[in-house]
Amino acid sequence: MYLVAYVCLLVTLFASLAGAAIGTAQLWQGKHSELRWLEWAQGLGSLCMLVASGVLMRALVVSDFSVDYVASYTDRALSLFYRCTAFWGGHEGSMLFWALMVSVCGTAFLFTRTYRSLSVETRSWFLVFFLTIMAFFGLLLSTWSNPFLQSSPAPADGQGLNPLLQNPGMIFHPPLLFLGYGGFVIPGCLALAQAMSPKKDAMHWLDAARPFTLTGWIFLTAGIALGGWWAYMELGWGGYWAWDPVENASLLPWLIGTAALHTGIVETRRGKLHRVNIFLMSLTTVSAFFATYLVRGDVVNSVHAFGGNGTGPYLLFFVLAFLAVILFISFAAKDDNSRELGGIETREGFVIMTVWLLAAISLVILLATLWPVISKLWTERPVGLDQHFYNSVCLPLFTVMLALLLACPWLKWQGGVRDWRKLLIVGAAFCGALIVFWRMGVQQALPLMSASLCAALLVSMALLLAEKSTRAWTPSLMACLVHASVALVALGISFSGPYKQEVELELARGGVAQVGPYSVTLSNLYEGRDKTFDFIEAELQLSVDGKTVGVVSPQRRLYDKFPRYAFSEATTHPSLGSEFYATLLGVSGGKAVLRMSANPLVNWLWIGSAIMCLAPLLALRRKRRPENKTFPDGEDADR
Repeated sequence: MYLVAYVCLLVTLFASLAGAAIGTAQLWQGKHSELRWLEWAQGLGSLCMLVASGVLMRALVVSDFSVDYVASYTDRALSLFYRCTAFWGGHEGSMLFWALMVSVCGTAFLFTRTYRSLSVETRSWFLVFFLTIMAFFGLLLSTWSNPFLQSSPAPADGQGLNPLLQNPGMIFHPPLLFLGYGGFVIPGCLALAQAMSPKKDAMHWLDAARPFTLTGWIFLTAGIALGGWWAYMELGWGGYWAWDPVENASLLPWLIGTAALHTGIVETRRGKLHRVNIFLMSLTTVSAFFATYLVRGDVVNSVHAFGGNGTGPYLLFFVLAFLAVILFISFAAKDDNSRELGGIETREGFVIMTVWLLAAISLVILLATLWPVISKLWTERPVGLDQHFYNSVCLPLFTVMLALLLACPWLKWQGGVRDWRKLLIVGAAFCGALIVFWRMGVQQALPLMSASLCAALLVSMALLLAEKSTRAWTPSLMACLVHASVALVALGISFSGPYKQEVELELARGGVAQVGPYSVTLSNLYEGRDKTFDFIEAELQLSVDGKTVGVVSPQRRLYDKFPRYAFSEATTHPSLGSEFYATLLGVSGGKAVLRMSANPLVNWLWIGSAIMCLAPLLALRRKRRPENKTFPDGEDADR
């Protein structure tokens, strides 16, 4: 059975290589008669990926420890649910899952009417690029990342799944990231394909790939948000974003993809930035592979990176080669509608400034993440950059972006303000929020400015939505909800970090501590045993203004399969205001050693993220723009 699965990986490799080679040769000769063979190669590769994935899933379900991957990430005590999710819990399985998601997205695109409406040349080029990516996956999985290696005799039990991964957040976090990466492969390859095609298609690639672009962005956003939630709930340090290299790796494709969505608006509405759009959308696909290189290539140290698998040099070569290809194609692409960009005072200028800010943040994060590698050029003791650096540089840039989002809707594409009255209302909302937050005690400059901008941005989106006609209401609702969700996320970040109140202390039974608005009483401290771990649990009673509001019970766990490490199981008392958060660090002299905090408005971060993921669904069925569309310069274009 496992031999069959391995053969499937080889078939994917050789079928994809053959398809890409045939397609390239045909296009070079100006022929297109073999397109069906390229489609069959893609279908065969997808089928083989599905079979291989099914075999690995079966091995995990039945606990076949003769497979090294199963023995490394599961054991007999692990529940069926977590045995299944161990599919993406390790390097080899997660690579197979990513390849499966890419192949599924590619096959789904082949069955769309949009794909069939494209010219034969564009379809051929699309499959050449797509099959090249699938061939690379086949190469990795059949060599350095083979999930079907076996040992004989098989061990009696496995090593178990890392307890940190036994959490609902990690059940959904990696699959959503890989679905996001897979979704962005379609517009990336299609942009390159249409740039290489000599014939003009009836549908622009921005419109043809729109469903995959939006769903890819949705999945990537959801994956990052759930990763932050998992870190907040499971790691026990009381935060949701530590600027860890693995976190940064997933953020880079999101930032670039978001920039590509905004430049796409400029091309759709104004007929500009054609080459930039091709480059940015393709770069989103490349950045996903670069993120994998950071995580799996032994480049930087991280608490949850996969190292020591030998894939680093090959991933780097693929990234550099792909980058060279998209640079060449992007700059060589024809742009028949090339026009001069608007000035900085126009709506177009504000959108482009937003894109530049996203690019600047991406570059800062990239250089800071690679700083331990870069600093090796002049020192033998390279050091990484801490959270203070990232927060000092990136958060002000994000705050400037909020200001751009606030003003942009009220500018004309050709310059000038289109509605002074509403812009003044938004400005008044900003000033009012500034005064209110100041009187509430928010006196740190950056949180004060960003929180006030968030409040004004919510007012701005409400005013913008109110003026839209019924015909334009659905797409406008999507855009307004996404930008409003950005305001909610920024509001949560503005308060939950700088104004978190945290204490670390020892508390005896009956002892009382004050944490923000909460009065905390240790009512009980006891030991216990679960199926797979021993634990110590502290029972904390919470009260506010003398009224009991709840009981929370943080734990300290020692797992049978991981006896060298103690794991904290944090607990929270949810609130839309100040949320209580507690971690049991240990026991000293009969006293509980606790880290407790009051995190203001932190749940608005998750609420905003949920809205951000759901809102783009409203625009999935938006009608495409006609190919003969003109790009007006007058007042109508501003609306």
